[in-house]
Amino acid sequence: MYEIFVSAFIALFVIIDPVGIAPVFAGLTQGTSASHQRKMAFKGVLIGTLILVFFAFVGEPFLGALGISIDALRVAGGLMLFIIALEMVFEKRSERKKEAAEKMDEFFEDVSVFPVALPLLAGPGAITTIMLAVADAGSDTVAQLAVTAALLLVMLVSLIVFLAAGPVMNALGPTVNAVLTRLLGVILAALATQFILDGLKNAFGGS
Repeated sequence: MYEIFVSAFIALFVIIDPVGIAPVFAGLTQGTSASHQRKMAFKGVLIGTLILVFFAFVGEPFLGALGISIDALRVAGGLMLFIIALEMVFEKRSERKKEAAEKMDEFFEDVSVFPVALPLLAGPGAITTIMLAVADAGSDTVAQLAVTAALLLVMLVSLIVFLAAGPVMNALGPTVNAVLTRLLGVILAALATQFILDGLKNAFGGS
């Protein structure tokens, strides 16, 4: 059980990369209140966890019934993520947030479902990893619980780093934030492009 837990934890931690996507989360929620950032962190992690638990146990038959492959998810998720990245680079997100704030102070853009939960946390890589880990566990209930525990621990780490990312970004000031937001947008665009390339390569049998 211990080996299964450690193996699943390492695989999920590397694929989800909580530390790597925490600055992206901070960039997505830049300019919002601390309470809104906390809400997005908790909600995003909760939804991401539920998505991964769902795919862990019923993902393969569910996708098969719809005729959807993991590679199709990679391409679709990559395209949507690329649009978000462009908005970050050209400050479109900040402009829309300011306009929304002027109209209704309490209603900020909800990024918890997309792109935080899906595809940043519960992306194609994470979905594939958790599905394979559960498949490797077979019908062993203890092994399945070990995989589930590993997933929950990774998501807890994600929540902690998300909560810390916002205050750190706020302390840096508007100029540094603007530079970081654009830089993170470029990184996010590269990540999105990689999603698309991986999906196309696997779908067409490339090497």
